[in-house]
Amino acid sequence: MAKQSRNSRYRENLSETPEWLKAKKCPHRDKYMSGKRIQPRNITGKEKLADLVDEAFLAYNAARLKEGCQLFVEKMLQPDVTIGMSIAGAMTPAGMGCSSVVPLIKAGFVDWIVATGANLYHDMHFALNYPVRVGSFKMDDTDLRNNDIVRIYDVLLGYSDCLMATDEILREILIQPEFQKEMGTAELHYLLGKYCAEWERKHGLKDVSVLAAAYRAGVPCYTSSPGDSTIGMNVAGVELRGNKLRVNPSIDVNETTAFVLAAKRGGGKSAVVLWGGGSPKNFMLQTEPQIQEVLRIKEYGQDYFLQVTDARPDTGGLSGATPSEAVSWGKVDPDRLPDAVVCYTDSTIAMPLLAHYALSRHKPRKLKRLYDQRPKMVKALTKEYFAHNKVKMIDGSEPMLD
Repeated sequence: MAKQSRNSRYRENLSETPEWLKAKKCPHRDKYMSGKRIQPRNITGKEKLADLVDEAFLAYNAARLKEGCQLFVEKMLQPDVTIGMSIAGAMTPAGMGCSSVVPLIKAGFVDWIVATGANLYHDMHFALNYPVRVGSFKMDDTDLRNNDIVRIYDVLLGYSDCLMATDEILREILIQPEFQKEMGTAELHYLLGKYCAEWERKHGLKDVSVLAAAYRAGVPCYTSSPGDSTIGMNVAGVELRGNKLRVNPSIDVNETTAFVLAAKRGGGKSAVVLWGGGSPKNFMLQTEPQIQEVLRIKEYGQDYFLQVTDARPDTGGLSGATPSEAVSWGKVDPDRLPDAVVCYTDSTIAMPLLAHYALSRHKPRKLKRLYDQRPKMVKALTKEYFAHNKVKMIDGSEPMLD
């Protein structure tokens, strides 16, 4: 009994604050040490994925991913938040469109998209039922070329029966009557999405195309570099034949800016989810400098910020630019920096995890259908621009705002 009593006292002493530490003046120690204790349960294999993220992703970029998932579900998915999502890299050929982006669109978890044109072009293969195959990054590229195969790292596509076949169909679409005018990329991709939705139906496919899902949900899809993809290449190709389609990037700048301003002026918030960086990231974030710097309308920046990237901030590329740096440009509200998360990892790892976490933790939101609201929102943006600036139309006339 005496031995047990000594052990008991020993355990009690271990839990007490040592006298030498009590004597030190550490006024903020309790605050710093108030975080969750790192002592997760043993993993059994029976855990639900979202619970695993919450309980076992406790440090380093695992913790950043957990924080991003929780930020997305607990704050971004509130009904009054408008969520923009940028997609860089080659995510759709890797299957991220089918597995993750389409379900997020259907659930109302993304309201507008900026993607590389390549992501939207390769998305069309899925609607057309042209197979994209798992390969290897160790393959002989000369032999692949000789065998009519194209490689995107470890993803393989047929050159003739996938890429060129898609191009041929795309050119036939682009010369149709509804394309013979000037438009922004949201309208271009909406019209292409209509065809993608029909191809899905004809092939007996369900929810394999981002463009088709966005068309059905009224989610506008933009590309920041319209000429920098095979869609843009084919637009240029048919222009040589006299096609009248003209893509006007200014339409995209004004529409995306109008979405952010409308969210704020409607008493809500604006959020961005950035997969990778590059031009899509910049195009999405430049909406706030467009409001503040160019249109001279008083605003404060994005409310919520989540980025997954593998780029370092010290090399000068925007892909690695931090939320705090974005504050200096007016892109992110400085008061909202606690609601800004950057996770340094591969998007193909993080995207399915975030999609699963969000779909398991939050019920679907009502679709905002921003595509249908573009004219109204641009009109409101224009009205506020003229109200804040003593300018007239270029020809000297008064603007027609009513």
